[in-house]
Amino acid sequence: METRFHNDISIPVNGIRLRGELCVPINASSIIVFSHGSGSSRLSPRNRQVALYLQKRNFGTLLFDLLTPEEDHNYHNRFEIDLLQERLVQATIWLQNFPVARNTAIGFFGASTGAASALKAVIDLPYVFALVSRGGRPDLAMQDLPTVNVPTLLIVGSEDEQVLQYNRMAYQMLNCEKSLEIVNGATHLFEEPGKMEIVSELAANWFNQHVPNPSA
Repeated sequence: METRFHNDISIPVNGIRLRGELCVPINASSIIVFSHGSGSSRLSPRNRQVALYLQKRNFGTLLFDLLTPEEDHNYHNRFEIDLLQERLVQATIWLQNFPVARNTAIGFFGASTGAASALKAVIDLPYVFALVSRGGRPDLAMQDLPTVNVPTLLIVGSEDEQVLQYNRMAYQMLNCEKSLEIVNGATHLFEEPGKMEIVSELAANWFNQHVPNPSA
């Protein structure tokens, strides 16, 4: 896969720096920004698996830490959704001004609690063209769901019973274009053989369906 940029980066946000990895394939017209779950990071093996698949489908990807290592030591910060939302918004604004990413469309991929941050962030960033949630916790952003106006795909494992219930409730509250995909036999982390491949394919198809035509 040819890339025009693939490197570790440092994102300045409100006086701190967040570590990340940006990959932009040569023919990419959009970049998917990942919002990881609590206790995870830019190094999440499952998010990286999805990112690699998206790169092969000509989507750029940005994986970054929502918290500094010091902040992550405070367990409370991992569930401070408003803080994580603000970090996601600021990182996205930074990305749009980064030379290699200018004039590219932006999508979001959120996992677990990171999906709640992404759902809240798109309210401040209405130009985000699509959002995918993997095993998301939309219950942590429930009051904001009716104002989400971005095509949203909720992916949940059939064996992740509590989170599936949260996502069924969220689906009813969303007023945007939406879809709920239940992956049969998958638990919360989609660790079962072949399940992350299904997630990757569903996500890529959703983004591909909604990405703006660069020539339009």
